[in-house]
Amino acid sequence: MDVTPITREAPPQALLGVGHVWHQRLRPARHAFRHRSYFVLLPMRAGRAHGWPIPRKKWGLMSFRDQDHGHQESDALHWIEQLLYHEGIDDADGEIWLLTYPRVLGHTFKPVSFWIAERRDGTLAAVVAEVNNTFGERHCYLLTGPDLAWGRPIQASKVFHVSPFNSVAGHYTFCFTRTPQRIHARIDLHDAGGPLVQTSIGGELQPYTRAAAWRTSLTHPFMTLGVVVRIHWHALQLLFKRVPFFHKPDAPERFITR
Repeated sequence: MDVTPITREAPPQALLGVGHVWHQRLRPARHAFRHRSYFVLLPMRAGRAHGWPIPRKKWGLMSFRDQDHGHQESDALHWIEQLLYHEGIDDADGEIWLLTYPRVLGHTFKPVSFWIAERRDGTLAAVVAEVNNTFGERHCYLLTGPDLAWGRPIQASKVFHVSPFNSVAGHYTFCFTRTPQRIHARIDLHDAGGPLVQTSIGGELQPYTRAAAWRTSLTHPFMTLGVVVRIHWHALQLLFKRVPFFHKPDAPERFITR
């Protein structure tokens, strides 16, 4: 896949991505699934400057709510800009994209959202992987440094409890690829025994319009509610397969790790 940085002259558009979410557990019992999915890819700085095509801070077929992110403040872009500033990321002078599930008819659950902070030339200054678990907790992994680039794997130690079928140990390997037509995010979990869980989300991109939102909703009904249902359905299957169960530890003291 071409991972050449994308140069832009016109203000970036909000995008709707349609594709799949994929998950594969390798051991002690194999378990895999691939579900159709969709997401939004929002240029947050362009939205602030030029307006939002997706309903923001109000109900809609699809909508965006700032309080679903960060410390639940009223301006999520201000939150991520402050996070980058306090973490010493001073070269994110391009667009800040948010890849996330939208609210659908007011409902959402976001297992992971990605804040993609670019330099002016489209290269990656930082990515913040914002992870939510089903216990109402949230944690952010800040990815930055010379190893961060489109198409290049980068690692982060696992410190946050997500699934009761994985201990809080090992590390993640993240990799992000993007072309004008498509974006893909992959997260693989490794423990002392090697690769354990492989996951990805990605899809084809199109401009976000009201017509596209209606068309996608009709072909993918109950999407965000379905995320929650599928999480519990697959957890039940893992229990039947006798995959070991780990009780939830306390959340990390720091909200951000890098």
